[in-house]
Amino acid sequence: MPHKDADHPVVKRQKTAAPASASKAASDSSRIFAPFRTVGLVSPTSVPFTSIPLGKTTFQISTSVGRSIQTYDLRRGLNLVFITRPQTPADITATLAWKEKIFAAWGGSKKGESQGIWVFQRGKKVDELALPSDLDEPVKQILILGIWTIVAATTRIEVFKTATLEHYTTIHTTPANNRGNEITGGIVSMPTFLNKIFVGRKDGWVEIWNVSTGKLIYTILPPAPDCGSVTCLEPSPALSLLAIAYSEGTLIITNVLTDKVTLRIEAGSSEAQVNSISFRTDGMGAGNDGRKDGVMATATAATGDVTFWDLNGGGRVMGVLRSAHNPPSYDGPLVRGGISKIEFLPGQPVVVTSGRDNSLKSWIFDETPFSPIPRILHSRSGHAGPVNCLEFLPTDFEGADAGNKWLLSGGQDRSLWGWSLRRDGQSTELSQGNIRKKAKKIGILATNALSHGPTTTLEDLKAPEITCMASSLNRDGGIGAMPGNQPIWQKSRDRKKAQDAEVSGMTGWESVVTAHKNDPYARTWFWGRKRAGRWAFPTGDETNVSTVAISPCGTFALVGAESGGIDMYNLQSGNHRQRFPSGLTPGQARQLKMQQLRQADDIVQMHAEATRQFPVGTGKHTKRITGLVVDSMNKNVVSCSLDGKIKFWDFLTGNLLEQIDWAPMTFPTGCRYHPASNLLAFSCDDLSIRVVDMETKRTIREFWGPQGAINDFCFSNDGRWIIAASQDSVIRVWDLPTSHLIDAIRLEKPCKALAMSVTGEYLAATIENELGVTLWTNKALFKHVPTRQISEKEIGQVSAPTVSGENSHGMLEGAFEEEQAEDEDTVVAPTIEQLSSELTTLSLVPKSRWQTLLHLDFIKERNKPTEAPKAPEKAPFFLPSTTGKENPMASKLQGESEAESSSRITRVEKARFEEVLSTKLRAGAETGSYDEFIEHLKSLSPSSADLELRSLSIGDGDEDSNELLHFIRALTARLKTRRDYELTQAWMTVFLRLHFDLVMENQDLLAALSEWKSYQEKECNRLGGLVGYCSGVVSFLRSPRT
Repeated sequence: MPHKDADHPVVKRQKTAAPASASKAASDSSRIFAPFRTVGLVSPTSVPFTSIPLGKTTFQISTSVGRSIQTYDLRRGLNLVFITRPQTPADITATLAWKEKIFAAWGGSKKGESQGIWVFQRGKKVDELALPSDLDEPVKQILILGIWTIVAATTRIEVFKTATLEHYTTIHTTPANNRGNEITGGIVSMPTFLNKIFVGRKDGWVEIWNVSTGKLIYTILPPAPDCGSVTCLEPSPALSLLAIAYSEGTLIITNVLTDKVTLRIEAGSSEAQVNSISFRTDGMGAGNDGRKDGVMATATAATGDVTFWDLNGGGRVMGVLRSAHNPPSYDGPLVRGGISKIEFLPGQPVVVTSGRDNSLKSWIFDETPFSPIPRILHSRSGHAGPVNCLEFLPTDFEGADAGNKWLLSGGQDRSLWGWSLRRDGQSTELSQGNIRKKAKKIGILATNALSHGPTTTLEDLKAPEITCMASSLNRDGGIGAMPGNQPIWQKSRDRKKAQDAEVSGMTGWESVVTAHKNDPYARTWFWGRKRAGRWAFPTGDETNVSTVAISPCGTFALVGAESGGIDMYNLQSGNHRQRFPSGLTPGQARQLKMQQLRQADDIVQMHAEATRQFPVGTGKHTKRITGLVVDSMNKNVVSCSLDGKIKFWDFLTGNLLEQIDWAPMTFPTGCRYHPASNLLAFSCDDLSIRVVDMETKRTIREFWGPQGAINDFCFSNDGRWIIAASQDSVIRVWDLPTSHLIDAIRLEKPCKALAMSVTGEYLAATIENELGVTLWTNKALFKHVPTRQISEKEIGQVSAPTVSGENSHGMLEGAFEEEQAEDEDTVVAPTIEQLSSELTTLSLVPKSRWQTLLHLDFIKERNKPTEAPKAPEKAPFFLPSTTGKENPMASKLQGESEAESSSRITRVEKARFEEVLSTKLRAGAETGSYDEFIEHLKSLSPSSADLELRSLSIGDGDEDSNELLHFIRALTARLKTRRDYELTQAWMTVFLRLHFDLVMENQDLLAALSEWKSYQEKECNRLGGLVGYCSGVVSFLRSPRT
């Protein structure tokens, strides 16, 4: 499409349709990227975890992550030990760990969805249960009771034999009105109750069934009609005592033998129903000194608190572990929270909790001094909300390969995470200070234990959710940066004290800068120390931050505002250094005013526009800044805004140098920079990506194709590709040199953020409303990727990477894949021998070939041996000698035989070789077209061409057999067509050098040579005239007088 400015060239646009011959069926895989795995998922679902003791030394805890189960080892610090494979066909709804096996129920949540129960052992599927064909309800719980495996659905219970996994019987709960027979409290078994299970119902009843006979034995009614439905059942360590929690907040401990309530407490409310109960079994923890038995813990999905009860003396609250997990966020359902399950480990002062905030934690009780509230022991977690932005860490000043190991991600849960792609245990959330200590100071953790109303949460003490980030490790001091307790996020207007620049100069300073949603401050972070930094940089006009950038040297941070302002701060001192445009002194302001008055004159204004000089202090963006970039040399700052302008600023002075105006044609929404190629890419609101050369400030590429807004995009590590994710759920890859769409990945949901590692090994992507980060490997590192243009019809549905890495491909695996037949990479330009018959055209033969032909004699002379070959040294006495006097006649006869054989073969091949040359030359003489002869001669090597020319003969003296005459005429005909000019000259030079004596003795050859000479002189004069004319014109244009 034509550029807006007339002096700009026509932009090379991307082809939007492939040739008809290249049309193919949709592919179910990417040509460049292969799914690898998903990181960041620990316990993202509401399915409770399941645990089992492993010997007497440790416990294994298994959590559901959608369609796989991850198993963690407690003794190893909750390190991941197993991931189940293959993935279940649908989401997992219930799990159970039993002995060395894990049972996983999946599917059935949607109408018509298939379901089943698989059995895993050490991460591998070993068996499965055959569910009844009439089961159309999802499985909610699995329980093993001796020889029985019991599966609870919504209103029915399936019983299997544990030994053979055969279906035994089906138990239907007693029908009731308003679906009161639904199983809402789960099923449990109790010690000494053989073949008995307890079932909690929606109508508040607890039924006791015999699974062996399939009969209802007894029903425990609620203590009051208004208790609501049963939400949780848990047997106590004391025999015959069962804890029952109801939806209205009542919790009772009843004796199932006598059906009498032993204890009744209000453990929750209708808004915060108790969904998990656990009893401590090590005989400690209760009483004033913690040496009595009788501790119970309760938790609810409505908050992140765990309440500990002392059941002695009627029951009392010992303490509340506030915000053990994040509560459900008031920002929306996407940021999950609440506790899904708590469990005291058998015989241990340790309680394990899992939350819907994608975390798994273990807590331990201290005996000396005694504390009724446990402290954190181990923790594994991830983002509790969808991820907004991604960035691979660049390599540091030492060239360490951190960019291929560490991935930064900012999510809607107000956290910044660093993910290790080599070892999951190293992944960590960057600290925002001691949040719990702050909460205690303002009373958040000291509220009434049973108060479940809306209060200030720990989430409110964190920084708002991250929307943009930038990093540079050149000044990162690692774990030793700025030692000591430094203040966190000091604002410029209320800083406590000045910082010592000498200390930060020796140890380094912050290396990450982030922008936050609806917040006027950009915040800094220490990557080496994995904690929040010292500074919070405000925008110049107190509007919200829209984007941030950091200089390649790691010293300066730039903050873009929604109002259009740009400010630069020093990361070492935290001081404001520059504004874009720069501020004006009173004298400069008066001068600017006078200049504006002078420009009222049309001539002056036209001259100012022609020179493109911008006055100091002018050029500020008028709308939201959408992209900020600092070039690799710290010379220029590039900014783009929703006002449609792209501005180039001087880094030191803050003055506007140049600008590109795309309004009202389009408005840039994002900017990316590739330092090595010095290219800028801009995503625009017209669903296109434009590439600008930073040197010429001109648009060199335009890429079209997305059917929805562009969510994120990035350059490949080598700057050859542009990878973009759009709202139409497609990730597209364009090739910059060819301007082709070479690959596309269609996902089930849109991709919201993209990042590519600095080595090009990984592509990281986040899926809309998903918590994990998917990783793809780059197959192009070890195999050729065609650059053929693909069409939209060839974009097929591709499965995203999974947590278990099932069907994943590493880079080396991609290298050994079988090559599929592909069309030509690009549309190959036809080989044009000659653009016009009026042009003298050179051949496409390499220059070295005809130059070698000209100097072949000198090359042979140079390559001659300088001395005669030496006789081989005598062999040692213990080895037989092949050069001695033994059988000399045999050696002589053998040598003569080999020489004779060799000479015979050489003579035959030589005769055939000369026959081809003579045939093509005589055929050209008969037809008058020597094209085949010339093409044959062009294909020969220098030594072969020299042999051909030497083999030409004068024949019998007549014209038909005179090969020398035909050769001169062939070169003359080629000279007339003005083709292969340099080859013609080289061949004639060699020909005259070899056959000059014969030519001088034959009148026919002299006449043919004179004809060739006349055409040669004519062509030389014509070329000389054209070259002289061009030289004169250029000299005239370069003359200073013109």
